[in-house]
Amino acid sequence: MIEDIKKDAAARMAKSVESLNSDLHKIRTGRAHTSLLDHITVPYYGSEVPLNQVASVSVGDSRTLVVQPWEKNMISVVEKAIMESNLGLTPNSAGQVIRIPLPSLTEERRRDLVKVVREEAEQARVAVRNIRRDANGDLKTLLKEKEITEDDQKRAEQEIQKLTDKYVGEIDALLAAKEEELMAV
Repeated sequence: MIEDIKKDAAARMAKSVESLNSDLHKIRTGRAHTSLLDHITVPYYGSEVPLNQVASVSVGDSRTLVVQPWEKNMISVVEKAIMESNLGLTPNSAGQVIRIPLPSLTEERRRDLVKVVREEAEQARVAVRNIRRDANGDLKTLLKEKEITEDDQKRAEQEIQKLTDKYVGEIDALLAAKEEELMAV
């Protein structure tokens, strides 16, 4: 029972860190990266599909993304989806290829992005702490039902605290790396 609670807590904490990592990848650092467009969907024969399923996305140079739709009639649809994505990007179509130049970030914008990143990291830390609270609540329930001893509960709570510290440390490492990446010119 205790092992199940610990495994569940560890799995949920790992998912929180993974979610933070994917959210941080979406935050632009001024360098071209194909993951910037991962969350964009386009209408395709009546349904919304991810951009990478209707076009190839590649990095032209350090400040340019290149999108090449597989069907010619999708060029304007893909352009419109990129414009409406709130990424602040302006696509330029050149025949069958769409080029997306990434404007360089100003110092003020970099600081704003650092604030956003810190907020995301704090939300991830709160999620990890909530998982710890849930696990400790499950342990207390087992103790009340006399399925485990107090010693077992204390030991399990210490192990869950170690898990929490481990995953909060991972979150802090991700945050530090992203802050450094954002502030690098």
